[in-house]
Amino acid sequence: MAKRNSSNRSWIPVVSCGPADRTSGLYWDAATGFLGCWSRYDDDPGDVLDTLVTYLEEAADMLETPALATRDQPGLIGGTPIWLGSVDPAREDQWQPLTG
Repeated sequence: MAKRNSSNRSWIPVVSCGPADRTSGLYWDAATGFLGCWSRYDDDPGDVLDTLVTYLEEAADMLETPALATRDQPGLIGGTPIWLGSVDPAREDQWQPLTG
């Protein structure tokens, strides 16, 4: 397995863990078609074995019907969509769950 912070020309970053986060997230591997996790700190959060299409379809389903959310809960802070798992603990009281 390649190191997560290694430079790999077939990896395209597609998701970060926060709006200004450049330390970790998900990448799409153009060679395999699957998503994987990356981290500047060489964390090992585990592999994500979804395709980008599957990941985006599941995210859309969870936004349309929040009760389907199995990985993380969608919500809003000040009108901005944000997943509960990426909310800074100091702002959790501002997070409101989506209702579908």
